[in-house]
Amino acid sequence: MEILVINAGSSSLKYQLIHIETGQVLAKGLAERIGMPGSNIVHEWTKGEEVFKKKLDVALQNHTVAFDVIAGLLIDAETGVIRQQEDIKAVGHRVVHGGEHYTETQVVTDEVKQAIRELASLAPLHNPANLIGINAAEKAFPNAVHVAVFDTAFHHTIPEKAFRYAIPERFYQHDRIRAYGFHGTSHKFVYEQAVKHLEAPDLKAITIHLGNGASMTAINEKGESIETSMGFGPLAGLIMGTRSGDIDPSIIFHMVEEMDMSLDDIKEILNKQSGMLGIAGSNDARDVIRLYQEGDKNAILCYEMYAHRIKKYIGAYMAVLNGVDALIFTAGIGENNELARRLCCENLSGLGIELDVQANAAKNHPSQVVEVNTAASKVKILVVPTNEELEIAQQTYALVK
Repeated sequence: MEILVINAGSSSLKYQLIHIETGQVLAKGLAERIGMPGSNIVHEWTKGEEVFKKKLDVALQNHTVAFDVIAGLLIDAETGVIRQQEDIKAVGHRVVHGGEHYTETQVVTDEVKQAIRELASLAPLHNPANLIGINAAEKAFPNAVHVAVFDTAFHHTIPEKAFRYAIPERFYQHDRIRAYGFHGTSHKFVYEQAVKHLEAPDLKAITIHLGNGASMTAINEKGESIETSMGFGPLAGLIMGTRSGDIDPSIIFHMVEEMDMSLDDIKEILNKQSGMLGIAGSNDARDVIRLYQEGDKNAILCYEMYAHRIKKYIGAYMAVLNGVDALIFTAGIGENNELARRLCCENLSGLGIELDVQANAAKNHPSQVVEVNTAASKVKILVVPTNEELEIAQQTYALVK
């Protein structure tokens, strides 16, 4: 069965067509600047052992038009990998926020779409775009079953003592203000890959998803998320590309009352001007590595702060789990940045965590699960390539097969 996986943004659309039995990506692509001048689609497809790529500069007035173009590419004589649109039996959609409504993958119905719409206030940059993608895909692929896979779903096992905030109860009961967590699809996927690799079904692990957005999750021996660093929204927790991560709330009051700043300005600063960008001047970790190696003091401070925050969470999550069997690094920085991993694991021997520095450098950019701990380390240190699209495809298939 071929399953199309969709990740829709407000002006972009990522897609992968996956053969579920083999896990092979038959085609993938990115449509950008939808509804804007200069829109285009970059489409890749595989035939035999060869991978081909084509860029189309094409007017994409909206997501529906983008899907029509994508559907055409998938069946085109040159760029196609299927005979007809009806060959796609299911479409899996990434949806960021399922709130407390949905703790499992769902077949898309009018009720599900209404819930996604109602949760837009909790994920204003994502849920509305996800819904636009669903509606447009339903028009392009009317015969397929459409499935919503929620980023928040994996974290539904977090206990109330961990997801509640110490504010008046009415804000939870009436306004659903609580920690939800994000990146759940990635945390779940890499944990399960680690379980297979280590042949350890009762693995206790800390998953460390480090991309432009970053989060950590404590996963118990039952494979359940019991604590995660992102909270009500994706701003909390680790230092990220442009997000501040954890911050003393009194700073916000000070900015408003003493610095006469608006809430919109503060929101912009904490979400889009902070993190690596705010400290080192770039939100691209590769730029910051180069500056670090050149001795730039802000870049050095940036990586020290970045690693320090992660270490604090490692210690906290080891306490929550009562010990840990494995640290799992994943996502763009986690998989491809040996400096970040090295700094995060430095001076943790008291916790039984010992990184093999040479292996960590040699096994950068892995295509499969690799171990970068020393033989003496009591805790395994793994680098696991994430594949959220494959996880979405697998969850979609499990629901529709």
